[in-house]
Amino acid sequence: MSILQAEQLTKTFETGGDATKVAAVGGVDFSVAKGEFVAITGASGSGKSTLLHMLGGITRPSSGRVVLEDVDLATLDDDALALIRRRRIGFIFQRYNLLPELSLLENVALPLVLDGKGEAACDAAARKALEAVGMAARSGHRPDELSGGEQQRGAIARALVTEPAIVLADEPTGALDSANSARVIELLQELVHGQHQTVVMVTHDPDSAAAADRTISMRDGLIFSDTAAGAGVS
Repeated sequence: MSILQAEQLTKTFETGGDATKVAAVGGVDFSVAKGEFVAITGASGSGKSTLLHMLGGITRPSSGRVVLEDVDLATLDDDALALIRRRRIGFIFQRYNLLPELSLLENVALPLVLDGKGEAACDAAARKALEAVGMAARSGHRPDELSGGEQQRGAIARALVTEPAIVLADEPTGALDSANSARVIELLQELVHGQHQTVVMVTHDPDSAAAADRTISMRDGLIFSDTAAGAGVS
């Protein structure tokens, strides 16, 4: 069952004083099944991060549409789109974006606090999410007391705390060494295969991409190949 569909997605940007238009993404179609781990790869400038931002409702497409859980994101106003992002999409970025003045537990609970949930519910959900990523014992620490790998696992817990329909990860291992990168990718695999979470990850790292169930390769704003693990290019 598809949980996300991208239909003829395009994104153009104006550059320079002469308002020249550059196509970052040029007519992309694919769907993501519930419980699937998809990697999107490509060289710098291939359009992969722009595509991910459109999938997450961060950037509106120039044309085409994104459908998440049967909701066309293009039909939503800014407030409704922000609500979908907060409640149904979990974001993981290369930089962990943890607030330095808050404990790890408080950072993880923050999306629920912003959504108006009660203190007890926020605390319980944050502890559950930290337990899922093996960080419960570090819940009281501030970000500067954690390693990079621990901070990223905390950021993953924050992405999971709302029990989103889909997790979108933009270069989640880009700031980590090889050992911590492997741990983060193993964690994402466990979330998909053990907890039936859906993950779409942008990465330039072939080893990270190889861990996914499926790899979509982009070139010049278009899908160059769409390959299931263990299969040939489609």
